[in-house]
Amino acid sequence: MVAVELVDEVRSHLARGGLAVTPHAVAAALRAAGRPVGDATVLAVHEALRAESVGVGPLEPLLRLPGVTDVLVNGPRDVWVDRGAGLERADPSVGFTDEAAVRRFAQRLAAAGGRRLDDASPTVDVRLPDGVRCHAVLAPVARPGTLVSLRVPHGLGLGLDDLAARGALSPAGLVLVRRLLAARVAFLVTGGTGTGKTTLLGALLAAVDPAERIVVAEDSAELRPEHPHVVALEARPANLEGAGAVPLRALVRQALRMRPDRLVVGEVRGGEVVDLLAALNTGHEGGCGTLHANSVADVPARIEALALAAGLGREAAHSQLAAAVGAVLHLTRAPHRRLAEVGVPVRDGAGLVRMETAVRFDSTGAAHEGPAAEALAERLR
Repeated sequence: MVAVELVDEVRSHLARGGLAVTPHAVAAALRAAGRPVGDATVLAVHEALRAESVGVGPLEPLLRLPGVTDVLVNGPRDVWVDRGAGLERADPSVGFTDEAAVRRFAQRLAAAGGRRLDDASPTVDVRLPDGVRCHAVLAPVARPGTLVSLRVPHGLGLGLDDLAARGALSPAGLVLVRRLLAARVAFLVTGGTGTGKTTLLGALLAAVDPAERIVVAEDSAELRPEHPHVVALEARPANLEGAGAVPLRALVRQALRMRPDRLVVGEVRGGEVVDLLAALNTGHEGGCGTLHANSVADVPARIEALALAAGLGREAAHSQLAAAVGAVLHLTRAPHRRLAEVGVPVRDGAGLVRMETAVRFDSTGAAHEGPAAEALAERLR
């Protein structure tokens, strides 16, 4: 590991002279500073400086790991990676020289996505040109230092058969989701963070009839289904003057005018739930989206809370949910990312919706029918 002081000294020399980061320029800077100019030192300093200015720098090896979904930076030498089996600490050789290097790294990524990150605007959530989603918070708002979270999009274009081969779908689950698509049942994919909701939704959309037009609205573009007719809309935050915002809710309304056969909301987490439910109740069959929820049973409460915040009353939200959504596919990470349960909305005597289990898949993939099995079968017919 090259000394922090040495890298800072060479960086300052190159900046003053307006020089590019090349091995020759690094060697000249070391000589000017009276430092040793061995080949190993030159190359080490050159790589350290180059890592600060190209791509995701020292994190590049982590993003190339098979199956990686998240890379988290909690400080210069505290880096974590998720390869599908939970978080694990990265190799000690991967990291940054100091807190200032992490800060520069976060600011460069923000700039690459067209956003600003500084003391006046210490947080950013941006999609990088290669599709990686970057969230960063500068110190002292963040502790113990600048925090960077990278969400890596799946580049393999996984289909339903691929997910079945990886254990995310059991044989019975694979048959069931194909029947849901064929019957044009509107559905939600639910689960906690990192359970594979977007991956499953992308695989499902890839299996949609090629003759159908899919219109996707997302807060941050992540869905890239392998389908011949997909168009997508991406929300845009306000600029530094507070103007120019294009919220997801507005995009959902615009998508309805684009002749969708399948309307898709990549992640329902705000007022757009009202527009999605309204659309699914007005002839847009087969629509879908993802929703954060801890269990199938929690889905009505989650949708109720989002709808209430958008001005839709409790009774109306439950009524819309019961009429709009035909099934909920719930994912879990125990013992690995997989489809764990399929639920169906059922209205009680008071008109409120509760979710009942139609099928539950255990950790071995075996399917067990629940009380709503017949209700699901009716929707599939």
